Amino acid sequence: MLQEKLEIVKQRFDEVSDLIIQPEIISDQKRYVALNREYKDLSALMEKRKEYLGLLDNKAEAQSLLSEEKDPEMLNMAKEELDSAVNGLADLEEEIRFMLIPKDPEDTKNVMMELRAGTGGDEASIFAGDLYRMYTKYCESKGWKVSVVDMSEGTSGGFKEIIVEISGENVYGTLKFESGVHRVQRVPQTETQGRVHTSAATVMVLPEAEEFDIELDMSEVRIERTTSTGPGGQSVNTTYSAIKLHHEPTGMIVSCQDQKSSHKNLEKALKVLRSRLYDLELAKKQAADSEKRKSMVSSGDRSAKIRTYNYPQGRVTDHRIGLTLYDLQNIINGDIQKLVDEMLLHQNTEKLKFSESDL
Repeated sequence: MLQEKLEIVKQRFDEVSDLIIQPEIISDQKRYVALNREYKDLSALMEKRKEYLGLLDNKAEAQSLLSEEKDPEMLNMAKEELDSAVNGLADLEEEIRFMLIPKDPEDTKNVMMELRAGTGGDEASIFAGDLYRMYTKYCESKGWKVSVVDMSEGTSGGFKEIIVEISGENVYGTLKFESGVHRVQRVPQTETQGRVHTSAATVMVLPEAEEFDIELDMSEVRIERTTSTGPGGQSVNTTYSAIKLHHEPTGMIVSCQDQKSSHKNLEKALKVLRSRLYDLELAKKQAADSEKRKSMVSSGDRSAKIRTYNYPQGRVTDHRIGLTLYDLQNIINGDIQKLVDEMLLHQNTEKLKFSESDL
């Protein structure tokens, strides 16, 4: 069964290899980008197919020797070879099954991450700042670039809201399950009585839309230019460089004042607007998909409480998969890989069950 699937993969790989050198494909940017991503994924599977077929050959050769050979030393070698091939095949088959799960085409995209203070006043803003630092450190460890698009600082530190652009390899696929409400339980810096408070911040992770992903009708966008507020020096506050976009059909408002140039702020604001509109379309698709896959974790539910960071007990709990880690200090300092890995493993396991039940 697995061999048959790998043969289908090879046929598709050969087809895509031929397509990406065709002039008409190269001139169609959207299709060319999609086919290149598919080619990269299929190339990895082709490597595993080669390894898999090699192990099958080793297994057949060892079985043949065991049935024909009389020499005890040769029989021992054949048995060792067979055991090695069988164990290798078991591990490789599991790996290939996960690789055969259809990938979300959005996974390779860069993201717009929006963090907002929720309930909890000043402490919620401080916590939003903590989450921003946590994600920034994690992104640095992955070699990704983080660029601030817009921010509104809290009165006692942190942020009421901060929007960042994160670019790198497979960013959305890694961070998409961070969307939702993050809750913190701790004694606030502003609290004199030493009581534990609960505050919250909302994280939204949007795949960054390319211009060819969504057509933005600029006649439906009202552009407002104002002077920047907050720190930044005289030139920032006296020139009309800050941009506010009003998208009339949806009522969305996007601001950007991080750059000194009006043109660059407009460019960044349009990226955010495109990504939000694109995310609306994806949310509709995810809602339709989740009807089919009831047990799967959705990355689209912004109001769901997904994680609690409990300082008195030094623990972090992900409520979607029931995972608790007593490693809060390292996690809040950017070491979230274990949480990311467990979420992806859970999701892929559910996808695997679904795809196999569909056969």
